[in-house]
Amino acid sequence: MLRLISTVLLRRLAAAIPTLLMLSLIVFVVLRLIPADPLAMMLPPNATPADAAALRHQLGLDKPIPAQFGIWLVNALHGDFGASISFQQPVATLIGSTLPATLELCLTALALSLVISVPGGVLAYSVVERRAEFPVGLGVVLMQSVPSFLWALLLIALFGVWLPLLPFSGRVGDGIPMPHLTGFLLVDFVLKGEWSDWLSAASHLVLPSLALAFGFAPLVIRVLRSSLLDQRNESYVGVARLRGLSERRILWRHMLKNAALPALTMIGVQFGFLLGGALLVEMIFSFPGVGNLMVQAVRNNDLVLIQGIAVVFCALMLVINAVVDTLYVIMNPRLRKAA
Repeated sequence: MLRLISTVLLRRLAAAIPTLLMLSLIVFVVLRLIPADPLAMMLPPNATPADAAALRHQLGLDKPIPAQFGIWLVNALHGDFGASISFQQPVATLIGSTLPATLELCLTALALSLVISVPGGVLAYSVVERRAEFPVGLGVVLMQSVPSFLWALLLIALFGVWLPLLPFSGRVGDGIPMPHLTGFLLVDFVLKGEWSDWLSAASHLVLPSLALAFGFAPLVIRVLRSSLLDQRNESYVGVARLRGLSERRILWRHMLKNAALPALTMIGVQFGFLLGGALLVEMIFSFPGVGNLMVQAVRNNDLVLIQGIAVVFCALMLVINAVVDTLYVIMNPRLRKAA
């Protein structure tokens, strides 16, 4: 099984390399065509045109775009995405210090959305052709109609202001030192055995991750419900009923496993939207992730930093899709035999 997983995963990652190169080229060219001068943040007010030309030559911005991309690509393959114009730090260092926060937020939101959506999908299927079908369906539609940033504002108003039960700013409480091990605070505090600090980090994650989960869960609920409706007419369900198995056992032990495959595919495709929603949520909760970093880069016309974040996000999405494809092959016996 491990050999199968590694083989399928390596194939998917290898197939993603041309896509990543093409996306990198598109991002590079588009950013160079934007009418924004990245040197404006670096030059003093009394700089002369000669100073601007010298700095442009030093940064290689006077070369043709294909030559610039070639230089950037060679450096990127060695882990050098350039230096941020506004922060005066390596782009790789800035992304490396903020990406774990965003991933921790999104993975926590994904876990919470599954906790909500799996029982929700089963409930939506169980009430089909019953009186409760309309109110349950209406609740799912209403939940899906509220975007993540509005969920964030509602949660802050309810649990942060009206009922001040949870914090809604930052990653940890004031005065708590940030460990620098993996970048994932829930992991780092466990490794250090600092459980009170772990509780602080976990409490700061609740509201932003719930805001993302409430926006993501309805999609999974609807896909899971549709998949269960398709599965109920399959022959194995009829055989299970003839064997005397209860409907509950058939649903949870057999139908749910097969119905999870389309939902798994949808989760992989929609995870990019979860990352995109994290940008606004991070701003609302002052969460120090890549989303906040991207906003600062856009405000400062920091093209080098914008480009690095965009490429890392593209690479991350390709890796996630490769992992989802691998899980799909593992869970589907027919694809597993073909692989």
